[in-house]
Amino acid sequence: MSDTSNTSSRLDELEMRVVHQDQTIEDLNAAITAQWKLIERLERQVARLAERVADAEQSAGQAAPVDRPPPHY
Repeated sequence: MSDTSNTSSRLDELEMRVVHQDQTIEDLNAAITAQWKLIERLERQVARLAERVADAEQSAGQAAPVDRPPPHY
């Protein structure tokens, strides 16, 4: 009986470890999913900002030059 009791105890311990590991995997998966969503949102934001900077640089190059007197006046 001692052998059966020991085997049962070891089996119970292994089952608890599997349950704990399953929960950890689910938690990690949720964290990774949230991070990917954030990364995708930030990538879209960076792309929009890059477009705005490019547009601003292009429009600044098209602006009429300011008619100022030379610095020696």
